[in-house]
Amino acid sequence: MARTIGFLVFPGFNILDLSGPLAAFDTASRDLTPPPYRLRVISERGGAVASSAGLPVLTEPVDTEPLDTLVVAGGRGVTQALESAPLLAFIRQAARARRVTSVCTGAFLLAAAGLLDGRRATTHWLQAAALQRLHPQVWVEMDRIFIQDGPVWSSAGVTAGIDLALALIEQDLGVDAARAVARTLVVYHRRPGGQSQFSALLDLAPATDRIQAALSFAREHLRESLPVDRLAEAACLSPRQFGRAFLAETGQTPAKAVERLRAEAARPRIEDGAEPIEAIARGVGFSDPERMRRAFLRCFGQPPQAMRRGRRAAAAPAMHP
Repeated sequence: MARTIGFLVFPGFNILDLSGPLAAFDTASRDLTPPPYRLRVISERGGAVASSAGLPVLTEPVDTEPLDTLVVAGGRGVTQALESAPLLAFIRQAARARRVTSVCTGAFLLAAAGLLDGRRATTHWLQAAALQRLHPQVWVEMDRIFIQDGPVWSSAGVTAGIDLALALIEQDLGVDAARAVARTLVVYHRRPGGQSQFSALLDLAPATDRIQAALSFAREHLRESLPVDRLAEAACLSPRQFGRAFLAETGQTPAKAVERLRAEAARPRIEDGAEPIEAIARGVGFSDPERMRRAFLRCFGQPPQAMRRGRRAAAAPAMHP
C-alpha cells in the first residue's frame, strides 16, 4: 500500500517549506508502479490557504485518517498557528504516525504539541535560540541541516526540507531511489544531517556584552584550555549563571561554541594544505587530531582530510585531451 504523507500548512506558511519536500516525494512516486506515496496537503479548516508570499494552496481539512508521515511546514505565520488549540491537538494525535517531521519553524509547533520533549531537534538557525528559550526541555542543536530522534525528525530552514525529504525517501526506498530523486531535482544527494547550517559564529548574536566578552576571550585563547569556569570569569558571572545565560542567548552550550570556534579557526589552515593536520589541531586547541576530526564532522559534515582533498581537487588545473 502507498504510504500517506500529510503536509500540514497554515496561513502564512513558507511556500518552499511545502513545495520542496512535496516535489521530492512526488518525484519518488513518478516512475514507480504502484506509486509508493500518496500525498495530501492539509490545514486546520481546508480550502485555500495563503502562503507568506501570497500564493494560495488548496488543502484538505485535517481529519482522523491515519498518516504514515506528517510534515509540518514553517513560516512567518507560525506564531498565529501556535494559538490554535485544534491544530496542536491534531499534531498530538498525528504522533501515532510512523514519522512526524518539521521543516524550519514548524519545529515550534511540534514543540508546543509536546512531541519534542526530551528529544534533539533543530530549526532555522535564526530561530534556534528562541526555540531553546521557549522549550528548555528540548535539546536544540542550532547548526544541523536535519536531525532524527526516534520517529521525530526536524530540519533547518527552507531548502533543508529537501534534504530531510531525501533522507526519508532513502529510509523508505533505498539509497538508489533517493539518488535518482536528487538527480531529477538537481540537488545534492544529500547534505549530511550533521552538516552545519552556517559558517560564522557571529550569527550566535548574544544579547549581552558579558556573553559577547566570553566569546571574544575564547577566540583570543583558543590554544589554551577553556573550561566553563574560565569563560564565566571572562563574563564576570558565576559558572552556573554563565551556563544558563550562554544557552539562553545563543542556543548552544559553551563547550559547543568553543568547539565551533576551534573548527572554524582550523578550517582555512586545513584547506591551505601547508601544515600537518596534527599541528593544526594543537594550534587551535584540540587535544588531538581525532577530536578535531569529530568536530569537523559535526560542524562541516566532513573530516579535515576530505576537506583538504576537495580543496586540492578544486585548485588543480583542468585536464583537456
